[in-house]
Amino acid sequence: MVVQQHRRGGGVFAVAAAVVAVLASGCSGPADARPGADPGEAVRGAPDALARAGTSKARTSMEMAAGGTRVTIRGEGGYDFRKRLGQLRVVLPKDASGASGHRPITELLAPGALYMKNRGAGVPADKWVRVDTTTLTDGNLVTGGATDPAAAVELLLGARQVTYVGEEELAGVAVTHYRGTADIGHAARAASSQVRGALAAAAKGFTKDTVPFDVYLDREGRLRKVRHQFSFVNEGRMVAVASTTLLYEFGIPVEVTLPPGRDIYAGKIKV
Repeated sequence: MVVQQHRRGGGVFAVAAAVVAVLASGCSGPADARPGADPGEAVRGAPDALARAGTSKARTSMEMAAGGTRVTIRGEGGYDFRKRLGQLRVVLPKDASGASGHRPITELLAPGALYMKNRGAGVPADKWVRVDTTTLTDGNLVTGGATDPAAAVELLLGARQVTYVGEEELAGVAVTHYRGTADIGHAARAASSQVRGALAAAAKGFTKDTVPFDVYLDREGRLRKVRHQFSFVNEGRMVAVASTTLLYEFGIPVEVTLPPGRDIYAGKIKV
């Protein structure tokens, strides 16, 4: 399995930082997704297919493993692929004693920004934390504990060495399964203006420029599931990450209201 080593510099490591602490303590026209279609073209067409669909519900999971310990962060919400706006309720894993270590975090996803409420670590409960995702060394592919769905799908614009795996059924929907690697730098250059900055940051932050993926597209070329494999080094320890995004119920209303400046926390945040 190919994995990426992710160099962590300064800055916010947000939701995933809490999980690393747990680990450290031991706890263009419609895409053709039919069989026989060109695999690379089908996969690279997924962002356009989602833009045509407009919106969807989303579920995310981020499995993180280090030192023989594995934990999972889960998220659920909705996303608007035209506006590149979304909202997720992110649940952190229990601590080593089995107790819930944190209230669910509300995350708002916007072009170039991640907003978090119930962030903890000294942030008042009624305040939001805003993170500029273009300054993160992973472009928020890992930091928020859930890969931004727009970044997850536009990363596929850099799809290379794509192979057809087979026909499957996912939650009662017929899908085509493809496997390949995504070139982060190429994806950043091909991405929409709203996502380009975050992916460009990720292209600079990873020591390798390819990300293995498995993707499942429905008959309209819409992404139903994508699983990316990342890894990074944190305090000398390798942390392997498998980030999965599931999309369903296309066309539902998705309303996202970004917080006003007065509700953004400007104090020091504990990591």
